[in-house]
Amino acid sequence: MQVLHAPEQLQPYFGCALVPTMGALHDGHGALIRRMCDRGLPVVATIFVNPTQFAPREDFAKYPRTIAHDVELAEACGADAVFAPTAETVYPLGLDAARAEAAAWLLPTVASQPGLEDASRPNHFGGVCQVVARLFDLTRPALAVFGEKDFQQLRVLTDMVRESRGRWGSLMVEAAPTVREHDGLAMSSRNRYLLPEQRDQALGLVRALHAAATETDPHSAETMMRSTLEAHGLTVDYAVVRHAATLLPVDTWETPTRALIAAHLGNVRLIDNMSMPIRRELGNS
Repeated sequence: MQVLHAPEQLQPYFGCALVPTMGALHDGHGALIRRMCDRGLPVVATIFVNPTQFAPREDFAKYPRTIAHDVELAEACGADAVFAPTAETVYPLGLDAARAEAAAWLLPTVASQPGLEDASRPNHFGGVCQVVARLFDLTRPALAVFGEKDFQQLRVLTDMVRESRGRWGSLMVEAAPTVREHDGLAMSSRNRYLLPEQRDQALGLVRALHAAATETDPHSAETMMRSTLEAHGLTVDYAVVRHAATLLPVDTWETPTRALIAAHLGNVRLIDNMSMPIRRELGNS
């Protein structure tokens, strides 16, 4: 497997299946790489900690950088190459210009402004769209995969590709199911920050999602999620049920819906989500 740093090294991999990451790889990333190995395309994983998607109060400097481990895992999972560019490669006009430009990348789509991650992290998706667009420009993939754990991000990037009207050819975006640890906790690079005694509290997210699925309507599901999270000592950022495509509020289970949670456990911010069952009254199905 090759480790690439310069854009000109990417040419043999044009038309690849791309797995964009910020590094600190875990089995969730490994599942994405393995999934792409079944597509009959060269598989490229990118590793780049993107400064433009971090707010000033967030953990850019502390974000784990484990390049040797990441390359080893990517190779073990079947990647053909890892692209690990410098900031100068991704943002040739410099970081100040990139940060100033990031907000302009946030497309005015419904998925980018439903009052979820966009409300908690106002500049985040501008930086995400900006860096993913640059990685697409550099790698020219035929297919890119993103995990459902960052569900709003998945929706925003899908919108970005659709609205770009062929900038990246016939690029397809594929969603991959959330990968969970043995106890149900969604895999995340931030799980490493959890203390052993916080593990049961962190499981409050997945327990809240399962509890939501048993409720009779989305509003009671939201109440149940919030109470479950608070019972686990978590500080709730949001706990909502939304339309799976638009992320707008819903009143019934009759359309595809998604329960989405963000909560804090000490200094660790955790997110999770789950598809909710469609239910219709007998005679209306």
